[in-house]
Amino acid sequence: MRISFHHAKSRSAFLFSIVFVVIALHLIVNAHAAPPQSATENPILAATPPMGWNSWDSYSRTVNEDSIKSNARWMAKHLKSFGWEYIVVDEGWYLSNLAADGNDDHVRSELDSSGRYVPVTARFPSAGKDRTFKPLGDYLHSLGLKFGIHIIRGIPKQAVEQNLPIAGSAFHAADAADTSDLCPWNTYNYGLDPAKPAAQAYYDSIAQQYASWGVDLIKIDCISDHPYKGEEIRMISEAIGKSGRPMVLSLSPGPTSPDKRDEVSKYSQMWRISDDVWDVWYSDKNFPTGVKNQFAHAAQWAGVAKPGHWPDADMLPLGSLRPAAGWEASHDTRLTHDEQRTLLTLWCIFSSPLIMGGNLTQSDAWTTVLLSNPEILAVDQHSIGNHPVITSDNVIVWLSRPESGGDSYIAVFNVSESRQNIHYGWKDLGLADGKYKLRDLWQRKNLGAASTLDVALEPHASVLFRAALLP
Repeated sequence: MRISFHHAKSRSAFLFSIVFVVIALHLIVNAHAAPPQSATENPILAATPPMGWNSWDSYSRTVNEDSIKSNARWMAKHLKSFGWEYIVVDEGWYLSNLAADGNDDHVRSELDSSGRYVPVTARFPSAGKDRTFKPLGDYLHSLGLKFGIHIIRGIPKQAVEQNLPIAGSAFHAADAADTSDLCPWNTYNYGLDPAKPAAQAYYDSIAQQYASWGVDLIKIDCISDHPYKGEEIRMISEAIGKSGRPMVLSLSPGPTSPDKRDEVSKYSQMWRISDDVWDVWYSDKNFPTGVKNQFAHAAQWAGVAKPGHWPDADMLPLGSLRPAAGWEASHDTRLTHDEQRTLLTLWCIFSSPLIMGGNLTQSDAWTTVLLSNPEILAVDQHSIGNHPVITSDNVIVWLSRPESGGDSYIAVFNVSESRQNIHYGWKDLGLADGKYKLRDLWQRKNLGAASTLDVALEPHASVLFRAALLP
């Protein structure tokens, strides 16, 4: 074929022009595009205290798919718009023969071929033949909610007895376990030996499994007190980091020692400050912990909370604790209305995670209103400088302030057994002298100007104000 030199030259020039224009456009577009997001620019995980629901207080080990989905639907309809979003499947989702009474002498668990817990299909039918929580996770995500699960630290004893292989490694379960280490109040698992590489491999394998299920929060038990297991906290945190999926790490139970503050804050997003809180006003035992007991625990952790890291005052034992309460016989909460408000007021002025324990599907009007007051929830989610300013035998006062502006939040508590007429000058609370415009956040009502703080409270009652200094 003969080609004219002049024609070939013109064609080459035309092609060169097209290439030049494409390159120029590429450079212009990229010059205006945002630079790639660095690791330090990633959104903070749990930037505000997590809010959600946990199955333990109402269902204990009897939890099943129907109960999870029904509570999730109720949350999506009634609470999601107020910030409630986590649905946490607590202990028992992998237990095939353990009743709510907690008899674990002959417990049997459902495991996969790599020694990892999987849901019992008789109670979670969507898990199917693959025995996966992904369909449940997908369902919760379709409602605009997030999916959490509870585990016990360590490795299942059944996996060690069968010496099952650890997924993604050359190790087996016996290579990872410390068979001398059992949780003193839950014996499903052996501990993991941090000195053994197989231990990290096992935590890596379960984190990968949970990531594949779409899990958003892992509550790990028997790790932050009785006993405290700092190395295992580090290992599960590192495993989550390797999984490629952001998952909130919640440490349980408490009381986490305040001298572990830096370690738990480094590796987790929330950690318990007490043993389990139940629906009692005061307890002279570690378990159960009462509402009044939490004032001393919260004071130890005042000022520690920050985005991504939250001391956790435990679940809210409110509403209906049915059909299978995690402690004692099933019942409606024994806390009075005043005590329920005091519990939620303390949790919010402290900026604790808010995890509802009562059966949402049986919530009455009082409980629904209690959980959906946007002005109260704003104190929990968007306040700083949270600390007690008055602590006496009868009266406790906490202060915090909104994230922006010069206002203050003032929580006043009567922790005594008699009515209290409470009077303080503003300087007594560390505030500037003057007149303050007060708003009662529970009543959602403006109260006018006040030169001093004066309030009368019945036993165990409280009030939460927003105060604005007048010019």
